[in-house]
Formats: sequence, C-alpha cells, structure tokens
Amino acid sequence: MGRRRPLGALIALLAGVAFLQVPVVTPESPTGGLLLDRNRQLLGARLAADEQWRFRPSEPPPERYRQALIAAEDKRFAYHPGVDPLAVSSAIVQNARAGRVVRGGSTLTMQLIRLARRNPPRTVPEKLLEMLLALRLDLALSKADILTKYSEHAPFGGNIVGLEAASWRYLRRPPGSMSWAEAATFAVLPNEPALVHPHGNRERLKEKRDRLLQRLEDQGMIDEQTRMLATLEPLIGAPEPLPKKTGHLLHRSQRGNEGSTHATTVDASIQEL
Repeated sequence: MGRRRPLGALIALLAGVAFLQVPVVTPESPTGGLLLDRNRQLLGARLAADEQWRFRPSEPPPERYRQALIAAEDKRFAYHPGVDPLAVSSAIVQNARAGRVVRGGSTLTMQLIRLARRNPPRTVPEKLLEMLLALRLDLALSKADILTKYSEHAPFGGNIVGLEAASWRYLRRPPGSMSWAEAATFAVLPNEPALVHPHGNRERLKEKRDRLLQRLEDQGMIDEQTRMLATLEPLIGAPEPLPKKTGHLLHRSQRGNEGSTHATTVDASIQEL
C-alpha cells in the first residue's frame, strides 16, 4: 500500500508537468487605427491589415456588457476551470434526445479557443482538444483577461470584429457608455451576427435581446423598470460608415504605429467648418 502512494504521486506529477507543456492559445490579429479629437469624438479610422474593422480597446469591457455576456453564454464562468462539466453533460443529454447537435456546452473560454483556431470543424476530437486548451488557458489567464480577449475577437456581423469596433460602427461612440439594451444586444449577437443587418431576422434579434434582459432581471442584475425600459429601446441599426474628417492626419498618425489609437487636440466641429 505504501509503494502505491509514491507511484500515484509520481504519475500525478508527470501528468501535471505534461499538462503545463500544452500551449496557451489565444487569438492574435492585427488591429486598425483610430483618430480621436480633443473630446474623444471620432475623426477617422483605418481597417486592420486583414481588412477587418478591429480596434485595440482603450479600456476593459464595460460592466454591463460583462454581466450580459456571462448571463447569455456562461453563467458559471466565474467558477469553472475553463470547461463546465454541468453544461457539457446537459449538452450530451440534449443532443442524444434530439438525435443531432442542438447544443455545444461551450464555455466562453472554449469559444475563445475556437476563435483563436479559426473555427475548425465541430468534431469530437476537435471538441476534446478545445476542452484541453481551455483548461490550460484558464490556468494561464485571469477570468477578466479571458473576457477581455473574447470581447476583442468576437464577430459582430460582416467584417466587424470585437466590441470596440462594434460600438463605433453601430453606436458611433466607445463602448463605455452603452445602455443595458445595447449591452444585451452585443452579448447575443456573436452567435448569429447576420441578424443585425436590415435583411436579417430582426424580430429574432429582439427576442434574443429581450430574453436576455429578462434573465438579467431574474438574476437580480437589473430591476423590473430597467428591463421594461430597455425592451422599449429600438434595436441597433445597420453599421454606419466611419467619418473621414482628417485623412492626412490619420495616415500620419499611423505611420510606424499601425493599429493604435491617437487622441489629438483637433476639435471635430471646427474641423467640419
């Protein structure tokens, strides 16, 4: 009996060492440039090198968005180690009953891994690898960092990637001031980004947004009045073109600093005049 304990400890140690050799996988993508005026109004923007609207965030995701995202995608995010055994078990049961894949059981960490690996085919070996990489990523990064990286790389329709770009394209302002309705919309949109376009199923987008708002009320994140007012807000519209008020200055600001955000002393209203 005494010999088995050292053997078991050795096996556990070797397994731990092997696990630490698993790579830490996160998305790595180029970012476009932003040029702001003295009042943080947008003067101009540039696409990333891969032709995507993707900007480097100036601050962490707002708390409303974080709460909405966790409620929508991964309610036990704060407690699981990157993989949620309860969600996986529930998905297996539901898929077996339906005779097809109706639920994936993916956590936000697993979704981040999928984004980093360019959405490989949904096979059992790929799912197992995804779970292994998610466990390793959760050990390497804080929960806040995982949420931030997800928000930087989630798809929001067309070639709009990341919360920062989505906020500028759909709201014409940075994400820090978004309403509960906007936060809920951005939380559900990456699962079906085509819904945001005028030809998409806008009613389905509203249903998903309002269902999430109800869940936030049920969880005590918002009160009934806040939910009711949020459901009355119109849906975000199609993405709008970004301003091109200072083309030469934008080009100059990005020279040698591609993908960065620059604040200037220019006043946008005077520039327009």
